[in-house]
Amino acid sequence: MRFDIRGKNIELTDALKDYTTKRLSKLEKYIDDVKEAQVALSIEGEGHKVEVTIPLNGVILRGEEASDDMYASIDLVEEKLEKQIDKYKTRLYRSNRGAGLKKALAEEIKNELENNEKATERFNIVRTKRFALKPMDEEEAIMQMNLLGHSFFVFFNADTDEVNVVYKRKDSNYGLIEPHFD
Repeated sequence: MRFDIRGKNIELTDALKDYTTKRLSKLEKYIDDVKEAQVALSIEGEGHKVEVTIPLNGVILRGEEASDDMYASIDLVEEKLEKQIDKYKTRLYRSNRGAGLKKALAEEIKNELENNEKATERFNIVRTKRFALKPMDEEEAIMQMNLLGHSFFVFFNADTDEVNVVYKRKDSNYGLIEPHFD
């Protein structure tokens, strides 16, 4: 697995890169076919924040942790990702009666992509909502989201002529999701 390690407000030393690579390489024993992991290290005020994103056959593993020490944050995010993998591993183990995680995970993803109906039953969608998309800009979408008291809002972006999503982040800021179709 190749690690794309980026830093924001921090000098990326070789020791820090090596430690990050060493800790996150432990995840390779659980998962196959991972080509790249994106790691963002940042310092925000007194907090040392680590964000890791690992694309895995249509599934995205993501972990984010912050603490007073960058090395501790790396340890925490690695543990968080291990727990995420373990959660899926346990579910897959039960449904595949002990088949290896790597094989079972690949089969599970393949089955979900092939048979969307079974995936819907598994996650038990209890409500479907349909609504007209009114063209608006990001600010208007954020105001609408706040008025509704929701944590996200889907809207038709008048500037780009595309469907976008605004959402409230944990740090009380806002995010914008702009889908890109290949």
